[in-house]
Amino acid sequence: MKKRHFDNIGYDVSLLGFGCMRMPTVDGDDGKIDYDAAAAAIYYAYKNGVNYFDTAYGYHSGQSELFIGKALSRYPRESFYLADKLPAWVLKEKEDVERVFNEQLQKCGVEYFDFYLEHNLTQENYDKLEDFGAYEFLDEMKRQGKIRRLGFSFHGDIPTLERILADHEWDFAQIQYNYLDCVNSNAQKEYDIIASKGIPCIIMEPVRGGALANLCDEANDILKGVRPDSSIASWAIRFAASQPNVLTVLSGMSNMEQVEDNIATMSNFEPLDEQDSKAIDSAVEIFRKYFTVPCTKCRYCVKDCPQGIDIPEMLRIWSRWRLEKKAESYKNNYLKVEADARAAQCIGCGSCESLCPQNIGIIEIMENMKALNAELGIE
Repeated sequence: MKKRHFDNIGYDVSLLGFGCMRMPTVDGDDGKIDYDAAAAAIYYAYKNGVNYFDTAYGYHSGQSELFIGKALSRYPRESFYLADKLPAWVLKEKEDVERVFNEQLQKCGVEYFDFYLEHNLTQENYDKLEDFGAYEFLDEMKRQGKIRRLGFSFHGDIPTLERILADHEWDFAQIQYNYLDCVNSNAQKEYDIIASKGIPCIIMEPVRGGALANLCDEANDILKGVRPDSSIASWAIRFAASQPNVLTVLSGMSNMEQVEDNIATMSNFEPLDEQDSKAIDSAVEIFRKYFTVPCTKCRYCVKDCPQGIDIPEMLRIWSRWRLEKKAESYKNNYLKVEADARAAQCIGCGSCESLCPQNIGIIEIMENMKALNAELGIE
């Protein structure tokens, strides 16, 4: 497994990191991790050189920390790096910062975190953490050895990023970075700003929640024409890993096939060459014509949905409809979802949109799906 080393980090970190946000589940229930399947994936990754594991308070409805703590307990503590994150949205008062941090240590069954982050920093979340003195507390935990490296994950605008970097000293930053967001949003600018500060980046959403694992036929054909034996997803992983200021690339692997493919990509890592880069540029240009909803399936949107709608699945179904325009396929996919979790249940309250890091117009899409359902005769 390819390793990366930055002097300010001081660790040899596997270029592939295991994101514990999309583990295998039981019957599609996000809060029920399929322990045997998930543990097998973790063990295979560890055995093949992956040493960075990333969890968070809210992943898998709070079960991710418990799972990864148990799964990694069979290995020497110094043989892996564990990352966790402070969730601004669950904090009600200043004292909650310490309470949640200690709860996370207990859930993970560790005495320290190798990497710890202020989670999902938007202007609103950052303001809240600043008001609660979160950085000062976490910096003290670092002095006590309960945090080894302190950073943040980012989902805000450029002025907020510049403010965060100016306010405090950080060991690393975690950003959403992939070849689509480099042309559709500020991903490249964020990367460049952070790199200019000499702060290494950890990459999340390199395959954009699976959207870059299968583009459209024409775009796929371009990539396959250059590297016929490589998966479409491997192009996205290699794109992120080819950037020089990247410490590790996180992949939320949900089955063994994905684990094996990503490990093969990073164990025999080849940075993008000129031909590869031109192929990606051409594929992106084509794919952008089809790509409609920038959902990464983070599932923040469903936390406070009063109707219990499976919003990420609705957005996925809508995207495939826009891409394929196959009525029967749309109908079959839509009706596979439990009736009370479909777009038809949306009341337009907006709670989902306030939580979406991608700023997706979810209400409008739900209304569009209702109109399409009426047109196609779907109840």
